[in-house]
Amino acid sequence: MSLSLLLLPLLLAIPAPPPALAQAAAANNISSFSSSDSPWGPGQDRILLSPNAVFAAGFQPLLPNASALFTFSVWYHGLSPLTVVWSANAGSPVNASASLVVTRGGQLFLNSSGVNRWGTNATAAGNSSVLSLRDDGDLVFGASWGSFRFPGDTFLPSQPMNETKLFSKNGRFSFDSASLLFNGTEAYWTAGGNNFLNLDDKGMISQENGQSILSADFGDAVPRRLTLADDGNLRLFSYSQGQWTMVWQAMPELCKIHGLCGRNSICMSDGANATYCVCPPGFRSSAPGNYECERKIPVARPQSAKFLRLDFVNFTGGLNQTNQQATNYSDCLSKCLSASSNCEGFMFNYDGTGRCVLQLGQLLYGYWSPGTDTANAMFLMVDQSETDESNFTGLTTVLETTCPINVTLPFPPDESNATTRNIVIICTLFAAELITGMAFFSAFLKKYIKYRNMAQTLGLELLPAGGPKRFTLAEIKAATKGFSDQIGRGGFGDVYKGELNDKRVVAVKCLKNVAGGDAEFWAEVTIIARMHHLNLVRLWGFCAEKGQRILVYEYVPNGSLDKFLFRSGRPAELGGETGEVADNQKPTLDWGVRYRIALGVARAIAYLHEECLEWVLHCDIKPENILLGDDFCPKISDFGLAKLRKKEDMVSMSRIRGTRGYMAPEWAKTDQITPKADVYSFGMVLLEIVSGVRNFEMQGSLLDSEDWYFPGWAFDKAFKEMKVEDILDRQIKHAYDDRVHFKLVDRMVKTAMWCLQDRPELRPSMGKVAKMLEGTVEIMEPRKPTIFYLGDD
Repeated sequence: MSLSLLLLPLLLAIPAPPPALAQAAAANNISSFSSSDSPWGPGQDRILLSPNAVFAAGFQPLLPNASALFTFSVWYHGLSPLTVVWSANAGSPVNASASLVVTRGGQLFLNSSGVNRWGTNATAAGNSSVLSLRDDGDLVFGASWGSFRFPGDTFLPSQPMNETKLFSKNGRFSFDSASLLFNGTEAYWTAGGNNFLNLDDKGMISQENGQSILSADFGDAVPRRLTLADDGNLRLFSYSQGQWTMVWQAMPELCKIHGLCGRNSICMSDGANATYCVCPPGFRSSAPGNYECERKIPVARPQSAKFLRLDFVNFTGGLNQTNQQATNYSDCLSKCLSASSNCEGFMFNYDGTGRCVLQLGQLLYGYWSPGTDTANAMFLMVDQSETDESNFTGLTTVLETTCPINVTLPFPPDESNATTRNIVIICTLFAAELITGMAFFSAFLKKYIKYRNMAQTLGLELLPAGGPKRFTLAEIKAATKGFSDQIGRGGFGDVYKGELNDKRVVAVKCLKNVAGGDAEFWAEVTIIARMHHLNLVRLWGFCAEKGQRILVYEYVPNGSLDKFLFRSGRPAELGGETGEVADNQKPTLDWGVRYRIALGVARAIAYLHEECLEWVLHCDIKPENILLGDDFCPKISDFGLAKLRKKEDMVSMSRIRGTRGYMAPEWAKTDQITPKADVYSFGMVLLEIVSGVRNFEMQGSLLDSEDWYFPGWAFDKAFKEMKVEDILDRQIKHAYDDRVHFKLVDRMVKTAMWCLQDRPELRPSMGKVAKMLEGTVEIMEPRKPTIFYLGDD
């Protein structure tokens, strides 16, 4: 007891800690920073918070796992991973001994060895010299300085865009609210003349003239940022489910960005967000890592050079690119050889426009893309002694169909005493051939005089050699027994089963509402007959007589795909085109067969888009136009018939071709129709192959019927709820084994989602779709398909 009384005066004599130190230890978050708070160093563990606690500012390590160098930055508070959206000294980091102070003269000073590392001059007058962070992320000092006026590589929601520029961290790219620029001068993307104004937290980028760009997840109020990356692409990100997700990008094809590869090189893409550079044939890398190429063998004289064809390659480059008009390939070649400056090669269009682009001096900004104009080819000049062959060969390369044959004739004798005899023999043979020809011609007239189209038969429109066989109407009636066995009814006419004289079983389609005369009809039929592919229905012949337009196809016994997928019945007008009538005894297709059907259809459409000598759009891809053979090999029907229909017989709107539920969004707009319309239809069919239900049959959902969208429902099930089994066909759902079928079904679902993107440029080409299904290319995580078309009319 006495010891406690002795220690009590000593304890009372110990001084209490100063109030300022106690307060600093209790709270490291501050709402403002002034001269009284100075200095502020990296080791003080202090952050400046916005009033709404959404943004924070302070010292951040330059590298996540290192603390030797620091930047004074602004970031989203409380989000992981930490994402810096602005830095005062991004290009000049400081060490741990640096400090931020507000001087008595009202200047914001980032002191590092006596040098101000604050990127811009920030001063304030009198009592306003206070550094604070606003709710929108704008770091302000006094009344005249704010970070929104000096952005780095990121725009935040509500930040004005039309008075400032973005710069990538590497300094090579910039964005001036209207264009993306390389080296500050060369534009490689524009906003269509409508400058960006600002971004809101729902995902809408407002533009001048009242237009706007909507993100893929428009409507969700989440943290967002618009960032210019070091690869030169401008991307919009939104934060959800613990990560930043890209919801819009300016350049879907990265290789079209200038400066990714050096002089004479070609940019290649891996199908994702990565690129690499290669040298064209005849060139080699000039130095490792600099992405530039040089000739292996210099061209001694242009007149002695040769040209290598590079399909799907474009050089879009700079001041040394000259556009000219040429009548043909030879004319464009001569322009290149006669150019005053050194011509490195030329691009020529085979579409009849005569576009000839000379590449003078150097080859800049080259890129390879299967989506480039298939009628365009790059011809690269190399020395005659160069042994490299072109490794850029497209599917549209025209094959030689003629074989050169050397024919030699014996020399006539020097003198002949039988001249008169030879003249008599020649005249006799000529007279005999003339009489024989007249006899055959007379028989021909007698046989075909009864037909109305005798004039065309006499030679006004001759079918090319190797074309389809022309049947008479009598032969067609005999084969079909007077059109008595009807096996289908489609959008182009009724289909009947028949048997030819050679015992071949055929499907006879009687077309209705066909536009044009006999000449146009024959021309289109000849083109269709020349399309040979394992997964296309073979056209054997036709009939054009007495106003009838009839096509004779191979017979496909198993009928159309819809009979195997949809067992609950369907309208009669959606019946098979060239196969048997549906019945309830059809076997159930297992996952392997469904995958082979999807892959075969994809390859056939890619053939129509990319390999045919004449570019063909199907315009009506649906299960009813996919027929199955004995081994369930898929065959597409009705390809090439869109040109034969009358405009007034299209579906409702005069410009629409196809079946509702499978038509791409651009059919309802004034946009140009491209092969991406068929890609959208295929995506819908692919989703139906997986689910076994019609896309317009509403599944279990809380949405109203007018708001329900089949691809969006399937996306939510597969990628948000992670319940892919909910979209599988109930007929074979029990046979789904996650260990065996997951990769196969996952590729089919992801490919379908990419095909169903509302913007055509976001959809892959059919060639790439086939590779995605084959598993030869990596498939990125798809975005959710929507029923809204991104952009404005």
